[in-house]
Amino acid sequence: MANPMRTVSFKLSTELDDALSELARRRKSSRSAVVREGLPALVAGGRRSVTMAVDELVGSLDGPRISPRIPST
Repeated sequence: MANPMRTVSFKLSTELDDALSELARRRKSSRSAVVREGLPALVAGGRRSVTMAVDELVGSLDGPRISPRIPST
């Protein structure tokens, strides 16, 4: 028998909310599915706030957030 799903609610910054929506769009998935996919790995790594977990999740599924290199002169 499948585990029943709970509905949860949490607050995200506008930037993080936009990033989660964009990631879900590119993956042709729901925002909930993106969070469900990555959150178990974050939970296994230690307890964090939901906002920190989602921020790391977006980065882990989207690749690292790296500033563009500025060529040295």
